Amino acid sequence: MIESWSETATSWTIWLQDVATIGGSIVLALMLVLLCAMAWLLNLLTLPGNWIAVAFIGIYVWLGPQDGAISISTATVGWAFAVALLGELLEFAAGAVGTKRAGASRRATLMAIVGSMVGAIAGGIVGIPIPVVGPMLAALLFGGFGATLGAIFAEWQDGRPWRENWRIGRAAFWGRTAGTVGKMIAGLTIVLMSIFGVLLP
Repeated sequence: MIESWSETATSWTIWLQDVATIGGSIVLALMLVLLCAMAWLLNLLTLPGNWIAVAFIGIYVWLGPQDGAISISTATVGWAFAVALLGELLEFAAGAVGTKRAGASRRATLMAIVGSMVGAIAGGIVGIPIPVVGPMLAALLFGGFGATLGAIFAEWQDGRPWRENWRIGRAAFWGRTAGTVGKMIAGLTIVLMSIFGVLLP
């Protein structure tokens, strides 16, 4: 009788340990997806959100479950890295090529980048009174306006006429906006990779 109780207690202990292990793994998987989503939003502030998400996936592969339904393969890290690199190239190409085609100087291109960072942070703080997407739209629009003002200011200091400054400013706005959208799409792809990585065996 005592042995049967002991065996029952042991089996229950093993079962609880398994449940705790599975539960802990599920919490880790949910944390990974949440952290990747938060990192994705940092792209709006011109911060390296995609690379942070890739780092989170890499840490999960290194320290998380090595097998089972919610494990992630090392190939996922490689694909996430490639997508993040593509996002960076899209952002750089859209921003730099747009202003260069409009005839902007290197200084104006640099000031457009600085202006976009300041504008995006200000937009994230001020926000637009629309639930959920308001801060995202504000960061995107303010970042574009910041790029415009930065490029116009730099060209104005170089003595260019107002009409040319305005043309370069518009190019900076659309270049920054298109680059951010491209980078956000790449970041969303990384978030989806983290979700499917922990859902698919």
